[in-house]
Amino acid sequence: MALLSAVVLPVAVWGQSSSINAFSPYSMYGLGELHTPGTLQSRSMGGVGVAMRHTGVVNLLNPAAYSAVRPHSFLIDFGVEGQNFYDAQKYGDRTLRNSYNSINFRDIAFQLPLAKRLGLGFSLTPYSSVGYRMKQDVEDDQIWGNIGRVQYQWEGDGDVTEVKLGLGWEVFKNFSIGAAAKYYWGDIQRTYRTAVLENITGGGLITDATGVETYSISRFQAQVGIQWSPINNRQRNLTVGAAYDIGGDLSPEVNTTVKTGDVFTSVAGDDTKRLGLKLPQQVTAGVYYQTMRVALGADYTYCDWRSGNSRLVERSAAGFDVTYRNTHSVKLGVEYTPNRNDVRNFLKRWSYRAGVRYGNYAQSFGGVGVDEYAVTLGIGIPLRSLGSVLGASSVNLGVEVGRRGGFDRINEQIGMVRQTYFKFAVGVTLFGDYWFVRPKYD
Repeated sequence: MALLSAVVLPVAVWGQSSSINAFSPYSMYGLGELHTPGTLQSRSMGGVGVAMRHTGVVNLLNPAAYSAVRPHSFLIDFGVEGQNFYDAQKYGDRTLRNSYNSINFRDIAFQLPLAKRLGLGFSLTPYSSVGYRMKQDVEDDQIWGNIGRVQYQWEGDGDVTEVKLGLGWEVFKNFSIGAAAKYYWGDIQRTYRTAVLENITGGGLITDATGVETYSISRFQAQVGIQWSPINNRQRNLTVGAAYDIGGDLSPEVNTTVKTGDVFTSVAGDDTKRLGLKLPQQVTAGVYYQTMRVALGADYTYCDWRSGNSRLVERSAAGFDVTYRNTHSVKLGVEYTPNRNDVRNFLKRWSYRAGVRYGNYAQSFGGVGVDEYAVTLGIGIPLRSLGSVLGASSVNLGVEVGRRGGFDRINEQIGMVRQTYFKFAVGVTLFGDYWFVRPKYD
């Protein structure tokens, strides 16, 4: 059974708050809402980082960066993130609106040396989330006159998590390679319900039909990356980097159940199959320049969604095709630290971050694509005052404001939702060079 969409259909959306990681009509298909990868330091700079090479930052975008970890040290990063979604949709002369709030654990990652110029990295991060709940009362006179009042409801929730384990090796000075295994797992459930709430004689509920699809995902994938620093000295560092995600079949097991009934409920269908859903081949390339005060980064990412998912075409309730398309995104970021070694002014040791991101959404609706963009801000507060043993440890705060879709003439014709979101995140990075040092005294 193909679930019908309300992204391109006038609906009433129920706004509320809970612990799911996303609440968006754009999550109705495929894997749902994709999360921006990277630790909070990277996400506060627009998401750049494939060329970031820093001994005090865990890099989740390129396994080649694992080789940058200092000997006899350990890095661990974790954080939480809150999200606020605000949706608006033109429906005739009205504008329908809703809002939703959530807060969740975001990620945990660590990085440590295995040998000289060889580092290991591990991360547990959310990859995508599904969350929506919508309804529509049909006002068609022909349906109303023959059947009565009919209501359609769409619901979905679930998450896909990414576990990553990789190695980075500095093959020779200033040139590193890396490889990582990725494991994706999670469950997504989508429900579609049609209910006749009131017949033409006013007799109340007659019957309803409910379809439930449950996606169970469990698959391994891989990533490789490189980094090269043509300039690397005590004053400045310039690094170029690239990473390639191999992509491939996810082949989720899909169980579909359809139930119908009024007073008594009966199962009309029950089927289990494999869905031909694929992760895209993804190429990211970037450049990162840093001095003691300033860091500048730029990334470009291309995702080949269409070739792997060209047959995954669904028809919306409004009669529009929903298809995958290839995506492009550009990310720019900057970080400024006035004086990392200032012992008098604590604020001068803070790192101030900003970034922008622009790209397109992985699905089109009725042939209409959706652009999305975001602006990010953040600060890094060093924990050096807690003792030199913490090294480069820090508390990081970040905010992201983004928008997807719009209200131009074509978007209004197909009922496109304009979505504005705000994200607030707190992360902690712990750095220690004492983890592997034997004490002199017992």
